[in-house]
Amino acid sequence: MSFTLQLFQFFVSGLTTGSTYALIAIGFSIIHNATGIVNFAQGEFVMLGGMFMITFYSVLKIPLVVAFFLAVFCVAVIGLLLERGPIRHARSKEILVLVMITVGASIVIKGLSMLFWGKNPMTLPPFSGETPLLFMGAAVMPQSIWIFGITILVVTALHYFFRRTMTGKAMRAVAASRRSAALTGIPVDRMIFLSFTLSGALGAVAGIILTPITTTSYDVGAMLALKGFSAAILGGYGSMPGAVVGGLLLGVLESLGAGLISSEYKDALAFLILLIVLFCRPSGIFGGGRLRRV
Repeated sequence: MSFTLQLFQFFVSGLTTGSTYALIAIGFSIIHNATGIVNFAQGEFVMLGGMFMITFYSVLKIPLVVAFFLAVFCVAVIGLLLERGPIRHARSKEILVLVMITVGASIVIKGLSMLFWGKNPMTLPPFSGETPLLFMGAAVMPQSIWIFGITILVVTALHYFFRRTMTGKAMRAVAASRRSAALTGIPVDRMIFLSFTLSGALGAVAGIILTPITTTSYDVGAMLALKGFSAAILGGYGSMPGAVVGGLLLGVLESLGAGLISSEYKDALAFLILLIVLFCRPSGIFGGGRLRRV
């Protein structure tokens, strides 16, 4: 295999994992725009998506499509409960306090998942077989096509939702200014509630489509959250296009690091490049001259 073809293979592989990082980053951005906080339970949403999908599809033998939507629904409800419970009823609304609540929620979800599903890694069969397809000389797994397709579909649906629907426009108004949105009659609490629900659903989708190409377990959420958060920062925190570009870029850098250097250093290389980018441009690729919510 020529070096150019190897690079293209690494690029395709990076786009596969980068697509899931993009979905996680969008989840971070949605909650940040609505509340100003960083939801460190986002990685647990991803883990739960994979776990619920394995339970419904592999254990209970529910049809694939039905199991997919059931898993997304369950994790969305958990996101809903996180907002309706500790976030909404916290005595202090300071950003740091709310962030620590999400850290605590992450620990609780991880512990309960360990008790329910155990400590052993779990796998999910690919959606449509494991025979690779050739694309311009590179081997592309069918699951990668599913990941690309579902990611494009989700991003397109989100773009339509935020640009064309009244609820989406209301969420954007809350992101721009909660006080101004409240003065115009927009139910701010309802929009925050929807942001957590939507973030949970996005995390579940990322976990479901990622699990067939890797394994999942109760403790994978922390690293996935770190990757998604880094992708959001890299692209410009709070920016939807930035989340997508940051996720894809981080995935490609990670793949190139694993292929050209060593798989042991792929995380370190990706985060090193992230630090360099943030040192040169702290607001990220799509950020403005200073950090702000968009």
